[in-house]
Amino acid sequence: MIHDLIIIGSGPAGYTAALYAGRADLSHVVFTGPDPGGQLMITTDVENYPGYPEGILGPDMMADFRKQAERFGTKVIEETVSSVDFTSSPFTVTSRSGSHQAKTIIISTGAKAKWLGLESEVTFGGYGVSACATCDGFFFRGKEVIVVGGGDTAMEEATFLARHASKVYVVHRRDEFRASKIMQGRVLSNPKIEVIWNSTIDEILGDLEPVKKVTGVRLKSTVDGSTRDMEIGGVFMAIGHQPNSSLFDGWLDKDDAGYLKVIPGTTQTQIPGVFACGDVMDPVYRQAVTAAGTGCMAAIEAGRYLEGHESQRS
Repeated sequence: MIHDLIIIGSGPAGYTAALYAGRADLSHVVFTGPDPGGQLMITTDVENYPGYPEGILGPDMMADFRKQAERFGTKVIEETVSSVDFTSSPFTVTSRSGSHQAKTIIISTGAKAKWLGLESEVTFGGYGVSACATCDGFFFRGKEVIVVGGGDTAMEEATFLARHASKVYVVHRRDEFRASKIMQGRVLSNPKIEVIWNSTIDEILGDLEPVKKVTGVRLKSTVDGSTRDMEIGGVFMAIGHQPNSSLFDGWLDKDDAGYLKVIPGTTQTQIPGVFACGDVMDPVYRQAVTAAGTGCMAAIEAGRYLEGHESQRS
């Protein structure tokens, strides 16, 4: 069977694309990938997505997204696409169950925050450890927090958190930032932000009972290797994001950071009929609501592409 559309990835962008595809009566399937639901599956409270006035747990939100898409005929395949062939339409994607073909493709494979690799990051993920100040900064009002990193992202996160936190510490492994001078200036001139130079986080400290939470960090000097413990209410990783785009090496254009390139103002890649949406093509916003918005765009654009190539329709 040749589908009208195959959606690769199942976060807010993928499920929104599926919802719109279903309502447009396009035959389509969604491949969930290795992390069904995307980054929201490791997020606790989501309070900044419209329509959830009391907030909602990230996994519960993704369950709602999936349920709504399935209501309109979406078939969800819980497999990871291992290879693609975009030589010509119908395009081919291969997974554990074999080869699948479609006249259009929507890529919504998302991105992942880069982490330090500590086991305690996993333990306290969503309980004081975050990689998104815009998403979670509100929960740290009046607390002292740490931002790890030295690039523009770290400067942006620290500046944003200073609106909510009582104090923001920026921990950087070197003695100078690599961020732009403008961004550095905002951080260094902010009285609520203090920089801890030549240091890394050796361990994240916290309680598991009665309430799981971060209580501090163990800092390690990159100069002499000495360590010291520091009380803190939250830790924000800002050492970059990695888009999940390696599957498309050799097929699609990317920027220097690996994000898929699209025609500005659209979700169209350089291959007609292949679209990209969500965090895999968005190095700027990286929000569930913006991902969903581009998922909507991709589905509408795929539908219009098919209408313009009616001879391809079954």
